[in-house]
Amino acid sequence: MTTGKMFTEKEAELLEEFILNRRDVRGNRFLDKAVEDEILERLIFVALNAPSVGFSQPWEFVIVKDPVIKEQIKQTFNEENNKASACFNDEKQQEYIRLKLEGIIEAPVNIAVFYKPSTGPVLGQTSMEEVGLYSVVCAIQNMWLMARALNIGMGWVSILDPEKVKKILHAPDSNKLVAYLCIGYVDKFSERPELEILHWEKRKEKEAVVFFDRYK
Repeated sequence: MTTGKMFTEKEAELLEEFILNRRDVRGNRFLDKAVEDEILERLIFVALNAPSVGFSQPWEFVIVKDPVIKEQIKQTFNEENNKASACFNDEKQQEYIRLKLEGIIEAPVNIAVFYKPSTGPVLGQTSMEEVGLYSVVCAIQNMWLMARALNIGMGWVSILDPEKVKKILHAPDSNKLVAYLCIGYVDKFSERPELEILHWEKRKEKEAVVFFDRYK
């Protein structure tokens, strides 16, 4: 009986490095440089090998390079971004307005990631329907880590109207938009997450979020 591959401590440390250096990349970082098809193939490959509940693999991907389509997506970002700024008050609102929160146009490639619900019962999903969505998020995390390992920038744009994006991309009605990703080479990766550097939020301490046996 064959067994799965065993990894070394050095390989585990390398994975930790990828995780610690993964960044959400904004539009002001992307370079005007095409992303090779081989790179995109590797990103999709690792996504397709993500864990999924009941081995359902409930993901679909739309790779977007057409500038006309990107402009249409950018328009829905602009609309939603204007709404979002009103959610913050005073100084926080001004900070929000100054943030560059997407790279839809600047990134050479956009990838829309969809959850495709099963038409029948899925093993492991009968009690918690949302785990199908979580499976898609696992695929996205795989892409993010591989992108960083390849020194490719990736940004997740969540300030969008998902129904408008579906319409622009001719997505099936039953599909649910999980992520809209911007992919491309960058001028640099920051040492720490940008929002941490800008003091938008503080990193939570382990003691504040980890409990043993039960909540206090």
